[in-house]
Amino acid sequence: MDNAVKNRPDFDQIFMDLAHNLALRSHCVKAQVGAVLTKDTRIISIGYNGPPAGTHNCDDEFPDHGCPRDSKGSCSLALHAEQNAILYAIKNGANIEGTTLYVTLSPCIACARVIYTMKIKKVFYSKSYAQYKGIPNDEGVDFLRKFGVEVIKYSENN
Repeated sequence: MDNAVKNRPDFDQIFMDLAHNLALRSHCVKAQVGAVLTKDTRIISIGYNGPPAGTHNCDDEFPDHGCPRDSKGSCSLALHAEQNAILYAIKNGANIEGTTLYVTLSPCIACARVIYTMKIKKVFYSKSYAQYKGIPNDEGVDFLRKFGVEVIKYSENN
């Protein structure tokens, strides 16, 4: 096998790399998260966390501390990367049942409910939402696994 074939990235790596690059588009000053929604080897939709289009950019309006927090300490104004990817796909008429989602931070419980409801079959994630938030466990990951969604912590060794 020649080196060009050996060094070709697989699609999981390509999609997770894209999710990481999309995260850099986020205007959030607290966490930058990217997501890629795929079917087989095709991209259905992309997303990153931030407030709804046309409202504001947190790094412009709240550069020091980020936007106001809700009662659980989360951003009160933003959509999560997974939500943006899913909403854009649905808005444009895509059938997302059976898709795979690549996201840089494991889904929170609210996103997990949406992922399950939309019948997304597999989720790859890079980092733990629980570690980021300082909570005991990844509730979203636990929820998805409990109800049959395959969830994989991504590493380049997968």
